[in-house]
Amino acid sequence: MGYDRPRLANIGYIQVVRHCNHLCGFCSNPTTPYTHDFASMKVLVDDFVARGYFGVILTGGEPTLHPELPRIAAYAHEQGLHVRMITNGTRLGDESFVREMAQAGLQLVHVSIYSVRPEIEAKLRGVEGSLDRAFAGIDHAHAHGVEVNINCVINRFNAGHLDENIRHFLRHHPHIRHFVWNNLDPSMGRAEVNQDQFTPRLADFELSLYRALRLLHRSGRTFRVEKVPLCYMTDFAWASTETRKIVKGEERIVHFLDDKQSVRQTDWEHIYADGCRVCSLRTICGGLFDRGNGYDPAELSPVFVDRDAIVAHILGDGSDPSYGVHTLAQWRERFDAPRPADPHGAPNVAVGRLTEQGRKRYEAKRKAETRRAQRLGIEMEREAGED
Repeated sequence: MGYDRPRLANIGYIQVVRHCNHLCGFCSNPTTPYTHDFASMKVLVDDFVARGYFGVILTGGEPTLHPELPRIAAYAHEQGLHVRMITNGTRLGDESFVREMAQAGLQLVHVSIYSVRPEIEAKLRGVEGSLDRAFAGIDHAHAHGVEVNINCVINRFNAGHLDENIRHFLRHHPHIRHFVWNNLDPSMGRAEVNQDQFTPRLADFELSLYRALRLLHRSGRTFRVEKVPLCYMTDFAWASTETRKIVKGEERIVHFLDDKQSVRQTDWEHIYADGCRVCSLRTICGGLFDRGNGYDPAELSPVFVDRDAIVAHILGDGSDPSYGVHTLAQWRERFDAPRPADPHGAPNVAVGRLTEQGRKRYEAKRKAETRRAQRLGIEMEREAGED
């Protein structure tokens, strides 16, 4: 399946750090010995610019812990990229830092909040009081002209009250207009070794996710859902991130600050059940994201709804100007055509540096995190080379 289309809204990810001031038991990108400086991040920004990418997302770890974050944000902005950041929101509680990032060119911030119940958020974060700081950071960002989105990882502890979270934001932070859910990835980091504590069943969140999406849809807000098969969100299938990328033929490059280095994602390689073969949405569904055997494919079931109606909804989305095909006939022709060769290919640039100082900091950080993890009752991620 491929396309020959005029423009795409490809957005790349750069992990600027891999340490964090929280200790989430389901973190899939924990601390590593790799480090970045401005020069090593600049190379990655330049690669996105050369590929004609629309924007860049600065992430981690917790990106606000990097001392040169404002500088790399300013550089990316100067190169014409739409600059975004994913953060736990703690440093946004410092209004002077928010002002500095806004002046540097940060245009949108994704603040990760998993539950508006303080005791649940504290358990998931491994830190007390993080929720109030994140709420303050949301308001600071809005006051300084930075658009705010809310990110939420679906897990066993919040699966039943996703709609409660939305009611809180609609009531107390009505300026937020976009929300993103990511179903938990059970295959990496601490998420892999703590599956029993944090990985939900798909059925655990089906109803509360539907209620949350319905609330947002009725309020005129927008939203996206990642790593959730379409049979669990049929009424809002057009909001699936994977489905939208499949329909539009978009890619995603993530520069991981670890041994994976750069990953260019064009095919999802997710899991499908036998029954998926007869599902009417099979060709536009990302399936079940699970490389860690944390989910049961038996929870998947075929649905029989109009695929083209979902595609038409995506093609006609006026809030997404990134795709130049607007009719179903054009889309069908291009969707079934061979994908043209990518003139750039996969990235071939080094991501970060391995230094003696970085190794020492990693060892010290891991010892401290191990002590915290023992107090919190969670397992630490396996180190490279461990079985």
